[in-house]
Amino acid sequence: MSHDIPWAELARLAQQASEHAYAPYSKFPVGVAVLAASGKLYSGCNVENASYGGTTCAERNAIAAAVVAGERRFLALMVYTPQTQLTPPCGICRQVIAEFYAPDSPVRSCNHLGQQQEWRLDELLPSAFTPTYLANSNKI
Repeated sequence: MSHDIPWAELARLAQQASEHAYAPYSKFPVGVAVLAASGKLYSGCNVENASYGGTTCAERNAIAAAVVAGERRFLALMVYTPQTQLTPPCGICRQVIAEFYAPDSPVRSCNHLGQQQEWRLDELLPSAFTPTYLANSNKI
């Protein structure tokens, strides 16, 4: 599946998005680009808030931008950080990714050194709580 994904374009868009990050507190700018099943690409950056809890991660912003455009299914996600250590999505972002991606979807991280690392979503969030649990629940 990865061979049909425009990873270079996703990396470029994610890096561009990181340049718009609002990260005055953590000093940790993040950019993300996502590939929707429609073939369209969307990006987002992290937007911090002085109350910290009001901060929104790049992954959630990119997915939200795509959802606003009518997307509901996604194929791949690229995270960019200007860090030496490659950075996977945080926990809450993994949960949001699991809402819209198949368990075997590729998630990659890249950095300013041109390095990349890839995981499958089900490696990042095994046994994810997904909409299927709600659909299959027995209501009391």
